[in-house]
Amino acid sequence: MDLDALEQALKTRAPGLMDSHRAYAVLVPLVDYHGEPHLLYEVRAKTLRRQPGEVCFPGGRMENGETPEECALRETWEELGIPSDRVKVLGRLDFIAHRANFIMYPILGLVDAGALSPHLRPSPDEVEEYFLVPLSHLLETEPIEYEYELIPTPAENFPYELIGIPRDYKWQHGRENVPVYPWQGRAIWGLTGRITRNFVQICKKLYQ
Repeated sequence: MDLDALEQALKTRAPGLMDSHRAYAVLVPLVDYHGEPHLLYEVRAKTLRRQPGEVCFPGGRMENGETPEECALRETWEELGIPSDRVKVLGRLDFIAHRANFIMYPILGLVDAGALSPHLRPSPDEVEEYFLVPLSHLLETEPIEYEYELIPTPAENFPYELIGIPRDYKWQHGRENVPVYPWQGRAIWGLTGRITRNFVQICKKLYQ
């Protein structure tokens, strides 16, 4: 083995999420609306195969060679019709390493309020509607939090004997926390709720 070549390869390699098969990016759109910061959300079209009718941020799967910022801006244009030159990228929030072996990068971007209605053009194939939530409301309102247990369930052919562990091996369970922000008959939850909570926590730390 050429250890020098290995060392050089590691120096120039950007570490990723181990065993990850996919990478996604979403834009967290911050809008100065009537002099007050708001977050822009969209509702997924009811005709979509996955998660129809759910609240989300614009985003999707990263293409080869694409940065998270490029992906988030491209998806925002495709889903909402907001061009990239009307979005100022402010930075990355904390990424999510999901149990389904993918990584998600939330990108905070300041959207020019002039790019909204009547100029905003949501894609009917992907977006049912969009709405704004005042950041002040999110800062003042704690999410409702729920939890459920993640229990490993190995297949019948799992090689217990080969590994040398009993079939009643006590696997370590996990837990999933689900924050929910109710807003005018809608629910901001799941990954979108986690990203929202993360951004709110960052904002609170800035003003403590």
